[in-house]
Formats: sequence, structure tokens, C-alpha cells
Amino acid sequence: MAGRGDNSQAKPGTAVDTEPLRRAITGCVRSIAGDASVEVAFANDRPGIAGERIRLPEISKRPTAHELAVTRGLGDSMALRLACHDQKVHASMAPEGQDARSVFDAVEQARVESIGALRMTGVAANLKSMTSEKYAKANFSGIERREDAPLSEAGAMMVREALTGQKPPESAGKVLDLWRSFIEEKASSDFSNLANVIEDQQAFARVVRHMLSSMEMAEDFGEDPEQAEQDETSEEDQQRSGEEEQEYSEEDAGSESAPADESESAEEQMDDGERDGAEISDDDMSEEGDEDSETPGEMRRPASPFDDFNEKVDYKVFTEAFDEETSAEELCDEVELDRLRAFLDKQLAHLQGAVGRLANRLQRRLMAQQNRSWDFDLEEGYLDPARLTRLIIDPMQPLSFKREKDTQFRDTVVTLVIDNSGSMRGRPITVAATCADILARTLERCGVKVEILGFTTKAWKGGQSREQWLASGKPPTPGRLNDLRHIVYKSADAPWRRARRNLGLMMREGLLKENIDGEALIWAHNRLLARREQRKIMMMISDGAPVDDSTLSVNPGNYLERHLRAVIEQIETRSPVELLAIGIGHDVTRYYRRAVTIVDADELAGAMTEQLAGLFEDKPAKGARGGSFRRAS
Repeated sequence: MAGRGDNSQAKPGTAVDTEPLRRAITGCVRSIAGDASVEVAFANDRPGIAGERIRLPEISKRPTAHELAVTRGLGDSMALRLACHDQKVHASMAPEGQDARSVFDAVEQARVESIGALRMTGVAANLKSMTSEKYAKANFSGIERREDAPLSEAGAMMVREALTGQKPPESAGKVLDLWRSFIEEKASSDFSNLANVIEDQQAFARVVRHMLSSMEMAEDFGEDPEQAEQDETSEEDQQRSGEEEQEYSEEDAGSESAPADESESAEEQMDDGERDGAEISDDDMSEEGDEDSETPGEMRRPASPFDDFNEKVDYKVFTEAFDEETSAEELCDEVELDRLRAFLDKQLAHLQGAVGRLANRLQRRLMAQQNRSWDFDLEEGYLDPARLTRLIIDPMQPLSFKREKDTQFRDTVVTLVIDNSGSMRGRPITVAATCADILARTLERCGVKVEILGFTTKAWKGGQSREQWLASGKPPTPGRLNDLRHIVYKSADAPWRRARRNLGLMMREGLLKENIDGEALIWAHNRLLARREQRKIMMMISDGAPVDDSTLSVNPGNYLERHLRAVIEQIETRSPVELLAIGIGHDVTRYYRRAVTIVDADELAGAMTEQLAGLFEDKPAKGARGGSFRRAS
């Protein structure tokens, strides 16, 4: 960084005391961030930033000049994000599609880094070393086709070039060249405006949104916030006058403008105690359970809030003939499952200790709530020896009995729904699989049943559904146009020891494809609704919005996301199932009322245990936004 003294330099290959280097880097990070309270840690884990905590790579005992430059570049990049980036503005201006959001995020990071590069030449050199190392590790030099080149990184390179004049490093390969003609053809006029608004995040975001609109990746963000608030009022007036909205927006997804027939039909399906967002009472649930089949834990499925749901939200499926609900054992033989499970254990051997400690903490917190609580002075039950002194004092006193009270969570089932999309490939899916494993084992010890489900598609680009659509003459707006694959890794009644190896299936090459979150939530919800347990909790683990290229290529760009919002709204307001979500690297708080977003996949274990522990400690009222959940930075 600019202004660093000789005490931060080291000759290559020479063993040095790294403490002065740490102090120098920490001081520069805090100076650039403009906040002396920023915490800087050096560890062997992946670099990351969470709130005001920055994690940088551990400095080796014999650091090279390149290693120090990369570390400095990472510190500069994160410090500039703290100094020049407003997360609230970013979230309010971000597009909804996953591809568009990736470009938007990458370009915003290029903006904050360009600000530092223009202000300080030393920072510019450090950032260049950092990006060069980043592209080298991603093997960008080996990319020869546009399909393999990430558009988000190409956009960031082009924006950085327009703002600072610096060409991408050699390690970037042909990534920018493969996309340059497309970007210039669609949005060349927008790049001339970027330099004028580099210091204004909101104005910069508007130019980027216009650029994404020109590339047909997202809608333009043309309104001012003040005008948008006025338009909200006029839209509500239009809804009250009887005009139907064609799309669900983030604001009106939870509004009171739902059609009257939807509200009435849902009320007919629900018990009196559940109306107006209230929970089904324990007595109602126990009466339903008495009429069930003899299968342990199963019950006759009650009326689902998703009956006739697709017709109400204008969502359709071209064909369900090729959809699949399967188990891990049906997709993979036992020998392969054992091999994949061993691979999963090996990948996360270093994480097992930390996750295990978190699991033990969760178990202690849950078991602490299982301390016995009793009702006294009853006419039947267990004899209460503490009150036998009454008989000695007065033999005419009746015997006193006591009965143990049930704890709140003993009759509980938890469903973990894991996104098995291609974007989860690598560390996110391995961490998710391990955390699901640990939680299932921990909750089973506490008497809570756990079901682990996964969702993806059978093929890329539509599979047999698309082939049938093509053979049918390509009818317009076919709806969902891919073959679903819903996987049961562990059923609620299966013991953990029998289902443990099934989680290794997530490591299988070729399993992770597209993700259609809305239908996956309905599937998991209906399975959970059929359970006998009184309390039902569903946790979604995902890294972004639903994406299926085949469906989105022949339907509106927000088709799947609009359906997901409607499904979430239905569960959160009209179902006894408690829904919460954890987003990995992407903000899911804009979809779910109870949600937490984590920056690094390593934080997933802690987020899952904290959210579950919070649920059992303080059960929020149904329909209350936020409850006891906090959002991670």
C-alpha cells in the first residue's frame, strides 16, 4: 500500500518476524477503511469479510514479494469496500436474476477498488497483484470458449479498464476478449458515464442497471426512490379498484391485496385456530393424529395451502412426466456411496472439530431446556414424596401426585432443504452436507427428528421436457421446462447411522445442475405437513435465486423468482410450518422473513446451529417479521 515503510518489506526467501508485517498491514487497512475499530485476522482459512471483521491469509515465515503484494491487495480491497460501499444501497438497487446479480456484484467491487487505485498508486499496484493471483488460481488463461468465461468477471474487467485505464493482467487470459464485442455492442454508451459517477454509489448502480437492461439481463432501474414511494401508493389504489398485477414485486408480495377467493379458500382448508396467521393448537393436531395410519411418524395429509396454487399465481408446468423423486440409494450403489462419503470426510477433516464444537453447544442449549418441569397437587400421576409430610401433620389430608410437563420441542420435526444446483459446487456443497450431517446427529440425540432433502434437475438445458416441447411445435409460454429431480437423503424416521453415507452423493460429479426453488419448497412443505409431529420447522439452504436456463429462455425473466416469492408468502402466512433460510454468499433476506446471510461457507455451521437454537429458545409468533433472527453482514 502507498505510504508503507521499509518495515513491511522482506527479501524473498528470508525468514522474518511476521508480527511487524501484520501490524503494518492492519494499520493500513484501518486507515483506508477510516475505522480504527476494524478487526484484522490472519489465518489459513479463505480470505473474507464479515461486518467489520476482515480475514487475510496467514503470512508465511519466508514471504516473497509477490505473496506480500497479494496479501496487501486483499486487505486494500476489503478496506475499500468498508470505506466506499453501502450495503443498504447495494441491496435496494440490485437486480433479481442470479446472473444479473453476479455481474452487478462484481462491477460494484470493481468500482470500490478503482476508487482506491485512482487515489493511491501503491494501492493500485497491490490490487493488480491480487487480481492477477485470483485469475491465475481460477485458471482463466485456459479458457477458450465464451461459454466457459464468466460474464461477471469480464464485466468487472471492462469496468475497471474504463475507470482506471489498466488492462487486465495476463493471467486473465481471453475472458474479456471473448465478451468484449458483446458488451460493447449492447452497452458501450453506458461505459462513458461510469467515470462521472464513480464516487456516487447509487448513481453508479443506476448506470449499471441500465447496462444490464441493454444486455437483456435485468430491468432498468429508472425511478428515483421518492418517485417509487409515490408509485407504490398509486399501485395499491389500482389494486383496490380491482386491477390485477401481472408480477409479484418485493414490496407487494406480502401485502394485503391477495384476491378474496384465495383468502376464502385457504380459510376453508384451515382450522379455526389457524386463521389470521395463528398456529394450529396442540389439541387439534393430536385429534388429527388419532385418525392416522399405523406408519410411525406419518399421518393422513391434511389439506395443503398449495391446492390449486399454480392457477392463482399464473405458474404452470409443461409436463411432469419426466420429474423424479428418488433416494440416494437409487441414484448410486453402496460402494460408490461409501467412496463419496469418505471423500466428503477427507475434504472437511479440518472443519469437523469446529462444527463438532458448535453441535455440542447446540445440544447443551437444547438439553438445558429438557430439565424436568412438573405439575403438582394432582389427583393422579406420580406420588409426590415432598408432600408426604402433610400426612404426618394431618392424616386426613389426601395424597398428592405430580406429572411431568412436556417440553416445547420434544414433538418436533426439522426438514433441511439443500440447494443442489451447479453454483453450489465445491466448498459450499461440502460444508452444507457436513453441517446437515452434524445437525441430524445432534438433533436426534435431543429427540428431534430430522429430514434431509435436496433439489436439482435431471439435465442441463431442459432435458426430455424441452425435447417434448420442441416436438410439440414450441407452444408459447410453456411454463417450467425442465425435468425436476428431488432427492431424499434422509427421511425423518430413518436413524442417522443408516443415512449417513447418503450425504456423500452431493459430492458426485454431474449431480448438481439447475435449481427451481419454488417447486422444491412446495414438495418439502407437503412432506412435512403430512408428519404427525406438532411442531414443524423447515430450513432452506441456498446460494441465490432460482435459475433454469431452459425455462427462463421461453418465459419472462422473473418467472421462477416470482413463483418462489409467492410460495414463500403462502408458507409464511397460511401454513403451520415454520420457515427459515440461510443464504450462502447471496442475500436471501429479500425473499424470506426469517433469514440470515453468510459471507463465507465456513460460517454455515454456526448460522444453522444459532438459528435452530434461537427457534427452540424463543418461538416467534406466526407471521411476525424478523422474530428473534438476526441478519449477518
